[in-house]
Amino acid sequence: MEVPAAQHVDGGGGESILCLDVGSGTQDVLYRLPGLALENCPKFVLPSPARLVAGRIRRLTARGRAIHLCGSNMGGGFFKAVREHVRAGLPVSAHPKAALALTDDPQSIVRHGVVLSDSCPPGHSPVRLGDYDPGFWEGLLAQAGFDPPDLVLACAQDHGCHPGQSSRLGRFALWERFLAGASGRLEDLLYRTPPVELTRLATLQQATGGGPVMDTGPAAALGVLFDADIEARVDLGGALIVNMGNSHVLGLLVHAGRLAGVYEHHTGQIDPLTLAGHLQRFRKGELDNGAVFDTGGHGCMVREIPSAFEHTFVIGPRRAELVGIKAEYPAPGGDMMLTGCFGMLKAWESRR
Repeated sequence: MEVPAAQHVDGGGGESILCLDVGSGTQDVLYRLPGLALENCPKFVLPSPARLVAGRIRRLTARGRAIHLCGSNMGGGFFKAVREHVRAGLPVSAHPKAALALTDDPQSIVRHGVVLSDSCPPGHSPVRLGDYDPGFWEGLLAQAGFDPPDLVLACAQDHGCHPGQSSRLGRFALWERFLAGASGRLEDLLYRTPPVELTRLATLQQATGGGPVMDTGPAAALGVLFDADIEARVDLGGALIVNMGNSHVLGLLVHAGRLAGVYEHHTGQIDPLTLAGHLQRFRKGELDNGAVFDTGGHGCMVREIPSAFEHTFVIGPRRAELVGIKAEYPAPGGDMMLTGCFGMLKAWESRR
């Protein structure tokens, strides 16, 4: 049996790179260290920051404590815990910057029973928000015997800031803008400066010290292409790459490194057989955008059909829920959960 050669990661002046994929359920991390084969680099799959925040809120709810949301914009996967806290008859306040994790318009949060406050009111327990805590990562790495990273590459799904507009429409408009552009290269979605609408990514970038940031979807697609054999097949025959995340399902049509189409829905709002039908029609350029949006999704758009997209690759923590489609289930770099990390590394190395 032929054994694949170890993938060494020297280069970039010997810099250490913390690659962080912040999802709704987990945060998946690769710590690339110079001089080590990829297989020997530290890897982590930990609860997401949003899950940790939700857990803290629920513990404070059980204790009957009022809470104050402070910190910065982040993923809003803890909103259910906030609603449960309000329904329990307990006060909730939020700093306007922290409220951006829940809404584009902080004033609108009042209708959910949240009071805006620039400071923590007396008797409230602070709940700090943020997708990245430098102290946490420096402490964790130190316990494992590692120095802080020279660079952080981070990705997260950002609906974007679209006041007065549906966030589903607003986010998909960003996809449409990219598809209408000249490049179409997935690597170009690793941002040194994210678009102004992507406020979550901008906040994440500030927290990590200014390293490039990326949306989770294209990072995952590039991660599939991290495998040289798969990349060669996709260059020739094209592929539908499906990321079955904990909250979102994203289908990308990719050929020769360029994005040809995007499909985006919510994983928990579409049954598997309907999803399979959507994706089969999407692959052929026959799926109407309204069929996606009207069922609770973001939308779909196909720029071109340069190939038959004969391959299908499915990744993500909920990949087993996609049925009715013949597919392959790759594990880039030997670990499917780190697909987005490998994708960011691929994008970063393409620029060096």
